[in-house]
Amino acid sequence: MRGRHIAVLMSAIVLAGCGVAPETITPAATTTSSPVSEDVSTPLEKHTVSDPVKQVFDSLTLDQKIGQLIMVSLTRTQAASNLRPLLEGGQVTGVLLLDNGWTADEVAGAVEQLNTMDAGQPVGLYIAVDQEGGNVQRLSGKGFDAIPKATVQGSWSTDELTAKAESWAKQLSAIGVNLNLAPDTDTVPASMTRANKPIGALGRYFSTDPGVVGSHARAFIAGMSAGDVQTCIKHFPGLGRITGNTDTSAKGITDDVTTSQDNYVAAFKDAMAADPAMVMMSLATYSKIDADHPAAFSSAVVDDLLRGQLGWGGVVISDALNAAAVKSVPAPQRATQFIQAGGDIALFPAIADATAGFDGIKALVATNKDFAAKVDAAVMRVLRAKAAAGLLDNG
Repeated sequence: MRGRHIAVLMSAIVLAGCGVAPETITPAATTTSSPVSEDVSTPLEKHTVSDPVKQVFDSLTLDQKIGQLIMVSLTRTQAASNLRPLLEGGQVTGVLLLDNGWTADEVAGAVEQLNTMDAGQPVGLYIAVDQEGGNVQRLSGKGFDAIPKATVQGSWSTDELTAKAESWAKQLSAIGVNLNLAPDTDTVPASMTRANKPIGALGRYFSTDPGVVGSHARAFIAGMSAGDVQTCIKHFPGLGRITGNTDTSAKGITDDVTTSQDNYVAAFKDAMAADPAMVMMSLATYSKIDADHPAAFSSAVVDDLLRGQLGWGGVVISDALNAAAVKSVPAPQRATQFIQAGGDIALFPAIADATAGFDGIKALVATNKDFAAKVDAAVMRVLRAKAAAGLLDNG
């Protein structure tokens, strides 16, 4: 994979890119912070003057910085060239391959086109998939093993799951995929395995026991990492206790049980020990944590609980921001509210929404210094994750 020699970056960069809590890394001297602009010299982060990630950050234009915070999708029926304006303008950090049934040849061809269009940018693209298994396996055609659903994976030993996940990862990395938006780290109560539409009814959970969920999520992450693919645990702080599907409904998506001290939340903390690259935010609302905002738009959930209480220092990505749960919010505000809450990468499946989200971020950066500082920090987190993936050398 291109840029792999970036692995010689200092180990602290790699650790931070994988989400190790800040207190586990000895920081350098604090420097003065400044908001995002065309000539930003110092983001809101401690660093050394020889920090390669900081040097890349300083080389980016404002549009390229904001572009690191937007991910867009590509379906099997879309021409990759539809994304050319976004890629050539540096307005997206990566592309999520949607639809089931992609073959290895189809993916390799799409990846080649995407990387060619992005070649003028200083930072490489995330090529992402949802490759959990069962009903959620986007790449399932010729060249890919059939991956069983998570309930089956949860019945295996952790050693077996790690070995299987490494094999699946190698199939992905061989054709240019570098990010798997998996494993699902939601716990579903035994009493709700059928009633829970987004996770339980589809068998997307490792177990009804959060301890098993955490251990198997770690095993899945370890295997993917060994196969050279980054991972993302989801959907924080958990989708197992709702009945509605946030993708398709704005009803039945409030969790009145989960608290910040919940064992279901602890499963995510357990999974973080395996250094996934990202945590994906749920679009459900958690009344005992923040009754007024979906988790992805809640600073109480993202900044206070995930980053503060659990110590997550890595990338936070949203669930798909075209979902019914948040569709009533204008696209520009979906992006800005997510970043204001502490998020990093806003996932917009539609090109028009991705463009609107980009424009919303850029407009608010120009008028709000506090928001601009949030953008600074988010861009640096994404660049550190990309350094760990070998994407800072886009040659």
